[in-house]
Amino acid sequence: MPIKFVAFLVVIGLSSIPGSVLASVNADPALNLTQQSVGFLALAFFGVAYALAMIEEVTELRKSKPMVLAASLIWILIAVAYAQEGLGGQAGAAFRAGLVGYVELFLFIMVSMTYLNAMEDRGVFERLRVWLLSKNYSYRQLFWITGCQAFFISSFCNNLTTALLMGSVVLALGKDNRRFVNLSCINIVVASNAGGSFSPFGDITTLLVWQKGMVPFVDFFTLFIPAIINFALPAAIMNFFIPHEKPAALHEKLAMKRGGLVIIGLFLLTVITAASFENFLDLPPAAGMMMGLTYLKFFSFYLQKTAEKMAQGKPNDFRVDYFAPLKYMNNPQALAKKKRSQERPFDVFTKVANLEWDTLLFFYGVMMAVVGLSFIGYLELVSHELYGDLDPTIANILVGVASAFVDNGTIMLAVLTMTPDISQGQWLLVTLTAGVGGSMLAIGSAAGVGLMGQAKGIYTFTSHLKWMPVIALGYAASIASHFWINARFFTP
Repeated sequence: MPIKFVAFLVVIGLSSIPGSVLASVNADPALNLTQQSVGFLALAFFGVAYALAMIEEVTELRKSKPMVLAASLIWILIAVAYAQEGLGGQAGAAFRAGLVGYVELFLFIMVSMTYLNAMEDRGVFERLRVWLLSKNYSYRQLFWITGCQAFFISSFCNNLTTALLMGSVVLALGKDNRRFVNLSCINIVVASNAGGSFSPFGDITTLLVWQKGMVPFVDFFTLFIPAIINFALPAAIMNFFIPHEKPAALHEKLAMKRGGLVIIGLFLLTVITAASFENFLDLPPAAGMMMGLTYLKFFSFYLQKTAEKMAQGKPNDFRVDYFAPLKYMNNPQALAKKKRSQERPFDVFTKVANLEWDTLLFFYGVMMAVVGLSFIGYLELVSHELYGDLDPTIANILVGVASAFVDNGTIMLAVLTMTPDISQGQWLLVTLTAGVGGSMLAIGSAAGVGLMGQAKGIYTFTSHLKWMPVIALGYAASIASHFWINARFFTP
């Protein structure tokens, strides 16, 4: 097999993996196993595992299982090969270095997910959905409102959560108008990916670049205008294909549960804490996020204690009344009030328990597998082929195009491991392209895949593909605007 073809396969394969681990592996491999059976078997294990992960909905096999197995098999192969040469200690050191990187990312994501679960429990996102439904907006207005909200929400939430949240609003509003739902879902995918590309907390790509120290915290926001162009240009064209009709307004009031606003504030404080740890204390952002988790834990303690005081003298408040629907059949407001009175006290540990553990374990498997492939020597090979023979601008644009075929939140993993010698402007460029390039295809990002499952039969791979030229136009325009606005970062 030609060496350049192998390199191309590794670029596509490795860039489809989420994580922040490869950048943390600093040990130089003593053996080059890329042309040996160990390397070929490792590639095969990784390819089969990732293929099984991609068809999870068909096989009903959770994606973490094959990926963790593949990572284990890859490191067994490496350990045996190095032990035969008397270099077992180097393999162990490389594994531990990768594990440290995973732990940092795991803690960061764990705290973020815990806060999101807490806000969902307090009805923060449901309140937003009901508020939108209560307004008598036209479909075109809702198209822009949901798109803009997705853009800004994804600057601090992950693109999948943002897309599913706004997708539920679109499906509720456009149940009688398939065209509106289809175009709005495409718009939400583009907006979610674009919104996460200019914020250090918006996407795994920006988080990785920030944690590695390639771009200072503040300089990420210089991508704000290119990100807006990437979202707004396709949306402006799709706007003309949205019907002028209005959906039926929903007149309903829904209040957040006790503590919802405080949790929002604590989450913002946690983000500030993580940024301060990185910028002022030279500590990893995960350390600041863990401190931020204590904010929520203490507030959870407060909610529990005050709930106990509120329940004094009312021993039946937390007992479920199974006959309530019959008693309050003609009074839904009273039934809702009764249900609220029966709610259990808020407990932060239940939010941790309800994390998406399959995804977190998938992160482990995929990150450690990529660390193994890097240690075998494939990433050095790819780096030479991609950033050695090509102009950095061309290479970074191609990275964005490749992210249309794989998850756009993961392609930075391989690039950071390659550690190409490029300017800060080029690092910003690859951050932008890797973040927004996945919008060109529905399978290019977690947001697109999630919405395809949520809006089955309406938003599909084919329906998204029809608008790829328009999305690609926004992709090109965002790159051009970056070179124009941020030209100072390209000078040595």
